[in-house]
Amino acid sequence: MGTANRQSGARRIGLLVPSSNTTVEPEFYRALPAHVTLHVARLHLTQITPESILGMVEDLEAQSRNLASADVDVIVLGATAPSFLKGLGYDREIAQRIERSTGKRATTTSTALIEAIGQLGLKRVVLGSAYDEKVNAIARAFLEANGVTVLDARGLGLVDNLVVGRLEDSSAYELTRRIDRPDADGIVLACTNWKTMGAIERLEQELGKPVISTTQVSVWAALRLLGEEEGIAGYGRLLREIRTVTGDKQFA
Repeated sequence: MGTANRQSGARRIGLLVPSSNTTVEPEFYRALPAHVTLHVARLHLTQITPESILGMVEDLEAQSRNLASADVDVIVLGATAPSFLKGLGYDREIAQRIERSTGKRATTTSTALIEAIGQLGLKRVVLGSAYDEKVNAIARAFLEANGVTVLDARGLGLVDNLVVGRLEDSSAYELTRRIDRPDADGIVLACTNWKTMGAIERLEQELGKPVISTTQVSVWAALRLLGEEEGIAGYGRLLREIRTVTGDKQFA
């Protein structure tokens, strides 16, 4: 069925996820409006190591074409580390590979993260993740290469992706409370297999500053690519003010 023949208003997001990721799909489903559906393909990954992450994108074009055959409107690589692994600009290279192989508009979690940071006007952040020190350092370097000052970066030290997926969002809440600093104007939480969406609203209310997670920004970027303008409550300022949020507006 072609896009023009679908039920009026229906939209489709294609999501590429690490094969062992058990979190990003349900978190997407909970946040998406009823007229937007999610369609998923998997790229093999079990360990969050630089070597495994690099191997994950070897199958990128084939799985992207599989998603495109479902007549999705956009494709998102919903994985943080595979889209920042090689530093500045690598995220856009990945998106271009998807677009060239499918003819669909595409983005990545890391691209969405940088866009969301810019949209919120964040300059100085602290970074929390599920990663070990090696991958956390790569994440920090990616942010800094994109002009973001990272005041501190701390991870949970995990490598087994299935273990990450078993964590509750209380782990994201607790780590964020530990790493927050008065001189940080925002918090970044990285890893789409780490449950974060349920903690964001509470953290923003308690800390009085934006909290963004890599799953949240992926949802936000996908909806913006679709042209959606209706805010989504319950998952932080970024999604609540999907089109109107700017860095000049006072946080509330």
